[in-house]
Amino acid sequence: MNIEASRKRMIAFSTIGLTDIVLLLLIFFLLSSSFVVQPGIKIQLPRAASGQSDDADHINLTITKREQIFLNQQQVSSAELGTRLRQLLQDRPDRVVVIRADKDLTLETTVRMIDTAKLAGAERFIIATEPQAGL
Repeated sequence: MNIEASRKRMIAFSTIGLTDIVLLLLIFFLLSSSFVVQPGIKIQLPRAASGQSDDADHINLTITKREQIFLNQQQVSSAELGTRLRQLLQDRPDRVVVIRADKDLTLETTVRMIDTAKLAGAERFIIATEPQAGL
């Protein structure tokens, strides 16, 4: 009696494991990309119900809670802010300066930055806000 164990090799490729990995990678990238809403400087903008979106060519002036000043994502001191703004407004003085001040800043600090921008030649300003929840 000759009994042979028949072991056949499986020729078909199973894609179940590969599908699981691709699905997990897709979920990971979707979740991690939603956290990169606005990279860069961390500030909390004040809320307003009447906010509007503007995608025009503008100059961003950001002031953090610790009174650090950023001009178009580059940190500047308060002494050199006027000079740098003047250089940016030289070719187009009608550009809008977007003031992105942290909500915990005093009004005096924000007004001082707006005054510096006015003295540098800026004519148009927008104060950035976040949309108010529930409206």
